[in-house]
Amino acid sequence: MTVRQTKAGSDIRTIADGGRNMSIVGKAMLLLSTLLFLALTGCAPGTHVAYVTLPDSNGVAAYRIRDVSGAFTEIIGSPYLAGTSPAAILLSPSGRYAYVANRIDNSISLYSVNSLIGSLTEIFPRTTTGLDPAAMAMNSAGSLLFVANEIGSSISVYSINSASGALSQAAGTPVSTSPNPVALAVTPSGNFLYVVNTNLGVIFGYSVASSGALQLVSGSPFPSDTGAFALTMDPAGHFVYVANSTANTVSVLAIAANGALSHVPGSPFATGTTPVALATSPNGQYLYIVNESSNNITEYSIAPATGFASTLTGSPVSCGIAPTFVVADPNGYFVYVVSQGAKTISSFLVGSGTGELTAAGPKSATTSAIVGGISVGH
Repeated sequence: MTVRQTKAGSDIRTIADGGRNMSIVGKAMLLLSTLLFLALTGCAPGTHVAYVTLPDSNGVAAYRIRDVSGAFTEIIGSPYLAGTSPAAILLSPSGRYAYVANRIDNSISLYSVNSLIGSLTEIFPRTTTGLDPAAMAMNSAGSLLFVANEIGSSISVYSINSASGALSQAAGTPVSTSPNPVALAVTPSGNFLYVVNTNLGVIFGYSVASSGALQLVSGSPFPSDTGAFALTMDPAGHFVYVANSTANTVSVLAIAANGALSHVPGSPFATGTTPVALATSPNGQYLYIVNESSNNITEYSIAPATGFASTLTGSPVSCGIAPTFVVADPNGYFVYVVSQGAKTISSFLVGSGTGELTAAGPKSATTSAIVGGISVGH
């Protein structure tokens, strides 16, 4: 061990490299500076991050959320500049990068994520997409990004550089699809991509090659219900769930080995008024749907073998005015709901063993404008 001498005031103190024999004064100063840094950044043990896009102000707001309470603290420097009318936002599985779809710019912004603070730094140039990139999905490997171009009626696919996060358009894409694709999701295996078309009330299925090339699944498109608007799937990749905003139903469809979809018995199931977003719990046991017109959340338990959706005893749960997004935290403790009417993000505690939601307290965060998308990470 190398030891060197230094003078502090009139005292001679010994400092070991690496700080093992640092003086009491030095240790106190280091602790104070560390605490100050954490207070300013909102970074603390037992937290995770959330990012929301703000289309009206062309920004991305960043928050740290406490695992125990669900309380939000805005990260210093937030909001961060994005393109024009940012909407969908995704975090890479590693948490190192964030991607934002800018609907008017017809572009994707790439951000590096500071692992300690959670702050964002945009990496230019932005990547060009088709007209009006309205939704995005990423495979679990973090190697492919899929973009639904609503006005362009196409699906763009990009390979992701694991070292830099940079996007490269996959050969043969964008792929033309039916008019106005509004939502999409990829199976955990990465083998299949599903795209919702509201006008037709159907789901298009595509097989996905390792290169990102897409090919329609046999029998595609598959019927959902009137006003199919949003979709998700269970973590095991056995079922697809679709919110049908006009029919006020949720469709549950089983995924066959070849990617074909078929309704499970009882599907579609009744839900609230104007369902517009939905999320499954990380363990795949529960399904949550936000209903924009009835201002509530419908809750279901999911039978793992059949996908059958049973309404939970406490369902529905009231939430803010005009809820439009719902997302579960990676730990499975909370569900977060965005209220466009109140411009809030609220935390709901997930009941252990029951899946029933309880408001974690008053509003968790207030946004400066309506939200275009939300993503939650570790």
